[in-house]
Amino acid sequence: MAGVVKTGILGLDAMLNGGIPEKNQIVLAGGPGAGKTLLSFEFLYRNAKQGNNSVMFVVEEEAEKVLENAKGAFSGLKDIDDLVKNGSLSVEGLSAVSNASESMRQSSYEFGNFISDIEAIIADKKATRVVIDSTAVLEILVKDPLMFRKSMLALVVDLRRLGVTSILTAEMSSLEKQSLSFRPEFFLFDGIIMLYLSGEEEKRMQSMEIIKMRGSKHSFVTTPYDISPAGFKVFAAEEITQE
Repeated sequence: MAGVVKTGILGLDAMLNGGIPEKNQIVLAGGPGAGKTLLSFEFLYRNAKQGNNSVMFVVEEEAEKVLENAKGAFSGLKDIDDLVKNGSLSVEGLSAVSNASESMRQSSYEFGNFISDIEAIIADKKATRVVIDSTAVLEILVKDPLMFRKSMLALVVDLRRLGVTSILTAEMSSLEKQSLSFRPEFFLFDGIIMLYLSGEEEKRMQSMEIIKMRGSKHSFVTTPYDISPAGFKVFAAEEITQE
């Protein structure tokens, strides 16, 4: 019987009724600047500290830059380098994606090669917690919408077969909840978590909502969150009432 994977993120596990059901594949979506990469990195960091080998696949940026940005944002987490050094936390740039930049011009890159690279790294790292950041480049690789959905399904099925619990980040065109619409491929995943930014630019409010989470009686409340040097904090309803 599958267990529950705690995210370790303050307040989020309470929203998830204990955590993410083990071997679920989650899409974490939101507009630019909502904190998708940081939240998914913290998920891996917290799990690595508990002895669960964790790997982030960086698709759009250099792995070193993503790691440095995370260390800068989470300056209170002093042991990130130690976890990276002992191999329990990895940030990997995919050679397949680097090759894809060239291959896309030749229209010869196959999505299967991308999956193969992920499989090989997961096996090498013995990872049980995985993040793919982000799916935006994958849409470029597979431009036909129907083929893209089929390719995403193949990826989700493969991650399930590998027995990992994963988060895939997805970029949305809007920051506002009322302006967002769900893509059909989102519902291929076991769970959907949305990050929102609302209000004026100087007074942006960050909030998150769990749209679905297969196997979990999760909260449906849209809940504010904050990002600090010590990590994310998702505010519980009673804290909001007191404030």
